Amino acid sequence: MKRRLLTAAAGLLAAGLAAGTASAQAPANLPEYLANITGNTPSNPGDVSTRDLLQLDIGMFSLYDRASTIYRRNILAKHPIILAMFSNQGGNLMLFRPGQAPITAPQVPKVYQILKSTGHSTMAISQVAIPSVNNKADKRWIAPMAAYRVQMKTALDGLDANTDLQADWKPAVKEILANNVAYMDACLAKGEVTLDDLTAFAKKQAANIKLIINWAASTQVKHWMGVMDEWSAMLGPDLAKTYAASNTIYVARQNNILFSVLAQYFGADAINDRLMLIETMGFTTTPEDMLVAMTRIIGDRSVGQLFFGNYHVMDYELMGGDGRKTIIAEMQKRGKQPTLGPAVPFGSKQWPTLITTGPGPTSLDDLK
Repeated sequence: MKRRLLTAAAGLLAAGLAAGTASAQAPANLPEYLANITGNTPSNPGDVSTRDLLQLDIGMFSLYDRASTIYRRNILAKHPIILAMFSNQGGNLMLFRPGQAPITAPQVPKVYQILKSTGHSTMAISQVAIPSVNNKADKRWIAPMAAYRVQMKTALDGLDANTDLQADWKPAVKEILANNVAYMDACLAKGEVTLDDLTAFAKKQAANIKLIINWAASTQVKHWMGVMDEWSAMLGPDLAKTYAASNTIYVARQNNILFSVLAQYFGADAINDRLMLIETMGFTTTPEDMLVAMTRIIGDRSVGQLFFGNYHVMDYELMGGDGRKTIIAEMQKRGKQPTLGPAVPFGSKQWPTLITTGPGPTSLDDLK
């Protein structure tokens, strides 16, 4: 009985939706529990038309998803793919070859994570201190700093026993951790965070932090170049038809290490063609998300060639060119010069990040 009533109600609702311009009054002779929810919502042909037109864009995504599954199968059957994904461990590289199981590369040596963790620990202290700096009445920093101080002292006390950190790198790491503990002890004893103390602490740590950043970056790059040496030899001539992608967020877009390593093996002509830098909202992403993005890019290129006669036009915002013209025209109406970047040709092989030279520091070595 319950199922029959639900079915009847659903049928009545569907009938109501089908009659787009009928009255909102419920049909007569219905029990109260149905009369309250039946009836037709008044609408007009213009609203219905707009809804139907907008639905086309929503329906597009299911068609894209279906096509993407087919595209991916076809691409993976013909082309090797390398995914270079950011991770807290220094990256995650995967190699997909037609008809073979994926290969996951070995991780960067753990010393990379130790060096990064050490540098981050000093930055983390500043995040506790800065919100309360020069505010003696603010005591919110005390509990988190005291808790972090316990973790810091534990790490410092066990450093000599560490076997992943090479001996000649230990003194710098030990000094950073010891300075961290000393600064936190001083703040906790004083009961306040002052700008003078925080500035002195930052200057004291800067040289060693710069040093361990250099060691961490060198460790990471040497590891992944070793992996790419092996994979390049394994792929042989198939490297010339291999696709690759690395993910990035804004802060890691300039000098992206994984993309930069891949570029050494793919060459300049592959940039923005077979070698892609895919921007994401987070530091990490999944292999599935990366494959979906790559498939969409490659599939859209064929659509661009079909409709516009250019294989790379869909790599760019299609409305961007006309939007650019409108911006220029609107700024001229306002008597102002537009602020726009250069019009980059479709299929550009330029480095996909900031590359224009100019004055100012470009690395830690340039900073004084």
